[in-house]
Amino acid sequence: MSEHSEQPDNGTPTRSHAATVRKLLFVVVAMFGFGFALVPLYDLFCDITGINGKTNGRYEGEISSAEPGEGESRRIVRVQFTTSNNANMPWIFNPPENKQMDVVVGEPVQVDFFARNPTDRFIVAQAIPSVAPSKGADYFHKTECFCFQRQELEAGADTLMGLRFFIDRDLPEDIKTLTLSYTMFEVQDHASR
Repeated sequence: MSEHSEQPDNGTPTRSHAATVRKLLFVVVAMFGFGFALVPLYDLFCDITGINGKTNGRYEGEISSAEPGEGESRRIVRVQFTTSNNANMPWIFNPPENKQMDVVVGEPVQVDFFARNPTDRFIVAQAIPSVAPSKGADYFHKTECFCFQRQELEAGADTLMGLRFFIDRDLPEDIKTLTLSYTMFEVQDHASR
């Protein structure tokens, strides 16, 4: 009998390999589908729970111009501004020169953010805002914001991007500071120029 005796070919290893490949393909397809479902599921989760400080879109109501009542003082809230880029976003993206300011609740405020495209190509970007603490997001109202539309910058160009906002008078008393953060993402689905 030889050292390398042949085993009978009963087809079992081939069927076993085919079943394993089918299972692995199913797992890959399921993971791919789950990846697409994550963003809408995350948005729904944040809407239901109120976490993550996602801000609402453009505020369409009227800004109350009522002065504080007799014996009431004008409430001041500190607003801090931060910016960051997505991992693949090459822009220079900065908050206003004053990275924090004291804001009178109920009064409109205008600030400008700075962006520069240091690359040699045209880039379209989108800024995504969030507010911390998250329970303050419903009281931070943007009436004008560069985040409402995509931003386009030619190679080497820079721009100031405006934000106009106010803090709702109904902001809970325990919130003394709000932090508005923007993350800038490159938008890949624009037509090449």
